[in-house]
Amino acid sequence: MVRKDRPRRNEEEEIPVDSVAALIYWRQPEKTGIVFGVIMSILLSLTYFSLISVFSYSALLTLMGTMGFRIYKTILQAVQKTSDGHPFKDILDIDLTLPSEKVHEVADIAVAHANAAVSELRRLFLIEDFIDSLKFSVGLWCLTYVGSWFNGMTLIIIGVIALFTLPKVYETNKAQIDQNLALVQGKINELTAKIKAAIPLGKKAEPTKEE
Repeated sequence: MVRKDRPRRNEEEEIPVDSVAALIYWRQPEKTGIVFGVIMSILLSLTYFSLISVFSYSALLTLMGTMGFRIYKTILQAVQKTSDGHPFKDILDIDLTLPSEKVHEVADIAVAHANAAVSELRRLFLIEDFIDSLKFSVGLWCLTYVGSWFNGMTLIIIGVIALFTLPKVYETNKAQIDQNLALVQGKINELTAKIKAAIPLGKKAEPTKEE
């Protein structure tokens, strides 16, 4: 019998190498390690120093590095009597101009998500559906404890670590995780159905059919 499941190599190749997803899924460990290390270094620095200090020192170190490399290449070209030109010429020639249509596209997507969020919050706060508002209140109550345990920067650091670890863990153990999530979702749906059956306010009024 021929297996219908495609080999893992094809699944990995579905994600472009140069995309953000490729970084998250560690398709190129060296590149992902550098990006992850830089982000974590900046975030950890922000826990001890102000944003202005971190930005200033990071920019200064970068400038000193590029300046030192430029001086080194200039001296090397003078000694070897070569004419290789500016060492950063390839980077300087890259067009960094943002296309206006792409900016408009991103802005439209952001506005659409903002409108959807406002509508959803209005629905939850004005108790359009009692069960959904009850779930929202439980979530807010849990956030009060999260806020007492962690500050904003700690949550960001945890989020970055989760971003670079959980997708890869899920990809490696997809079958087991999906099975457990399905069981949890089933229990939640069962509990929600019982609550809706016990609380009349949880049921939405069906629209009356006009004769």
